[in-house]
Amino acid sequence: MYKKVLILLFLIPFQLMFAQKSMLKDFPAGTTPEEIGKRLAYRFLTEKHALHIGKWIGYPETFYWNGALRYAYLAKDKELLNRLQDKFEYLFTEEKALQPIMNHVDVNMFGSLPLELYLLTKDKKYWYLGLPYADSQWELPRKANQGEKEWAEKGYSWQTRLWIDDMYMITIVQTRAYKVTKDKKYIDRAAKEMVMYLDELQRPNGLFYHAPDVPYYWGRGNGWMAAGMTELLQCLPKNHKDRPRILEGYRKMMESLKQYQNPEGLWNQLIDQSDCWTETSGSAMFTFAFIKGVKNGWLNAEEYAPAARKAWIALVSYLNDNNQVREICVGTNKKNSKQYYYDRPRRTGDYHGQGPYLWCAAALMEK
Repeated sequence: MYKKVLILLFLIPFQLMFAQKSMLKDFPAGTTPEEIGKRLAYRFLTEKHALHIGKWIGYPETFYWNGALRYAYLAKDKELLNRLQDKFEYLFTEEKALQPIMNHVDVNMFGSLPLELYLLTKDKKYWYLGLPYADSQWELPRKANQGEKEWAEKGYSWQTRLWIDDMYMITIVQTRAYKVTKDKKYIDRAAKEMVMYLDELQRPNGLFYHAPDVPYYWGRGNGWMAAGMTELLQCLPKNHKDRPRILEGYRKMMESLKQYQNPEGLWNQLIDQSDCWTETSGSAMFTFAFIKGVKNGWLNAEEYAPAARKAWIALVSYLNDNNQVREICVGTNKKNSKQYYYDRPRRTGDYHGQGPYLWCAAALMEK
């Protein structure tokens, strides 16, 4: 009898853990990640390019495309995967001019897309296209200004701005380069950069100002940081010297986000302002970070699985019959004005939101 009690006491924590994780598997019809992912990914096939300053494939489209690819792979939807690949083929031919140049953090991230395609297809042409976008983030241009030179001398990317957005833009292309090449320099770069941003920008409450001179907790800006840490932790070797610091920063942020989750299960345009409107792109990024944290054991499943489930179901309610996400903040530069963030226009179907919804769907579908 005594042995049976001991075994039962040993098993209970594991049963509770699996019960909590199952909350991220069983969803009502119409809210399953398979259904929502399919709606969003096939919508992407019909979408027009969203060009950065009217010239090149922009980061919102890049991340929407990446999300669709990930969904297609997990759903084993070969037709979708082929169509997404076919759409990219034009960037080698008549749309070649839309390949971004390599002079800014917001355009270099494009390299993550061909590198993702390489991981799925093993076609070297994607390797050759994508890798220079990762390399050029650390190759100081001939006409670099003094600030860029100073960052480079310290071992950081010359594209460093100390905007929290950077910690997804830089991290996503460097982690993909690491996954493709297995060259440790890429993951070391991303980790070193992330630690510096954590040290410079994370506040005592775990959240991040948009920039040192903009003391507001903007939703999507914090979303880029949350998603960037998540992507990095997914790739960082367990024994990497910077992993404890990044995991500490990640958990500190997640704890704060759990406290600021609004009654419907999402987050506001300014996270700490209860009278601010619910914003879906940042909310999707936070949900992605919660899901990954629970599934990888970085977060306590008992605490975070219910929060992630509530957030996902709430996100689905913002998807309209045209498979477009509502209440998405438009592209936003930094500004030291609280009212500026309150007044940002809201859009439906903006790629800033469409992509992160797919990240969530894919994360829920992963084993």
